[in-house]
Amino acid sequence: MSVVGPDEGEKIVLGTTRMRILEDGSTTGHRLALAESVLAPHTPGPPLHRHAEHDEGFYVISGSVRFTVASGHVDAPAGTLVMVPPGAAHSFANVTDHPAVMLSTFTPDLYVQYFRDLEHHVTTTPPPPTLMTRYATTTAEDEEGERAGHDQGAGRARKSADGGNGPNGARQ
Repeated sequence: MSVVGPDEGEKIVLGTTRMRILEDGSTTGHRLALAESVLAPHTPGPPLHRHAEHDEGFYVISGSVRFTVASGHVDAPAGTLVMVPPGAAHSFANVTDHPAVMLSTFTPDLYVQYFRDLEHHVTTTPPPPTLMTRYATTTAEDEEGERAGHDQGAGRARKSADGGNGPNGARQ
């Protein structure tokens, strides 16, 4: 059993966001991690990204958080739950003049170590470009660059609107 009091838990500072790790996975067999995040007013949040190996959940406790998904923005006031399955592009930000507090879940607990690593880089040097990929996460920018590289490769067949046939009609 684990009990974390109001002033307890591992604290991580990421710029204008303060996190408090309430469960790092050590009590749940690494199936679940939980964090409380306080986003200062006008916190831009992370770039649009997707996780390949874990779900994320966000429960807005106070304030309002803007979630960005592939289809646009969703403003989530206190009392809103947002669940993000693996592979879904998402981001979040506090675009208001007031702090916002969220409770976040990570299943499994993989991403807690990412925040620890990111805090080290935020306070010392810029994070290496591979930091997110180490935790099975890519940004929309990474994906666009990867697609552009594949599209520009000499002699590579491209998937087309005709159902995936290559340049000579050959099925890919």
